[in-house]
Amino acid sequence: MLLRDRLRARLAEMGDAPDHRRLADEVLGIRNAPPDLARRLVEQALVVEDRRESWDKAGRRIAAEAPSAAGIYVLRDGEGCTLYVGKAVNLRRRLQSHFAVRRWRGLKAGLARATEAEWQETGSELEALLLEARLIHELAPSVNVQIGEPTLDTRAIPSTLMRDVVVVMPSIESDSAELVAARVDGGCVMQRTQRSGVDLVVHAARLARFFHSPLRRRFDLALSPIVFCWLAVRGARATRLDPHDASSPRVFRARLAAVLAAEELFTERIVVK
Repeated sequence: MLLRDRLRARLAEMGDAPDHRRLADEVLGIRNAPPDLARRLVEQALVVEDRRESWDKAGRRIAAEAPSAAGIYVLRDGEGCTLYVGKAVNLRRRLQSHFAVRRWRGLKAGLARATEAEWQETGSELEALLLEARLIHELAPSVNVQIGEPTLDTRAIPSTLMRDVVVVMPSIESDSAELVAARVDGGCVMQRTQRSGVDLVVHAARLARFFHSPLRRRFDLALSPIVFCWLAVRGARATRLDPHDASSPRVFRARLAAVLAAEELFTERIVVK
């Protein structure tokens, strides 16, 4: 018997004065809930169960349309409200897991309203992490638990990594790379550039201003802690450059060009001196 049907049967037995605390205990498995909370939990469970069929249909449609690629995704309800923002190595597999039958019993009420999804493919895990953090900050999804600004307060990062850096990452465009620039003050930008170097004059100058200009932009969200944390663990072998290690903008541009032209880029860490 479905949870909804069990609740309805017990409510019918209790008549006009249902004991919501008892229902929460015996049917929902939630003990000692205050009366008002118990009533809300029972009402919520009834509403959530009523959505199961449409939730299942939406999930199968969303998963079928999603690509088997890495990226970030946004789940929305029928009114377009953002419910959840996440990232995945395989978007289709991740969205299938969101709507798996086994998850229904413990599903958060907000996710039961999910009817639509949109996604964006990314070329690397780091790009997905940064895009996910920005979207959570901008959209304030109701189901995400962590929506605060990333900080370094509780993260153990080697002091050698706490320095301005340019990380060279794969792009979803095979002839390009993503340049992830991070400052110790929290600023972070991503710049897609062609590996041929055809647009490097403009992009290298843009990065130089990001690090060196006295009028450099202040960002509303400090994302560099994500970069430093990723470099400390999963990105330990990622190719990176020190933007302050070049004697001039021309030398900095030449070093970027050398990295982008290397055949082994994205297969092992490249150090250019």
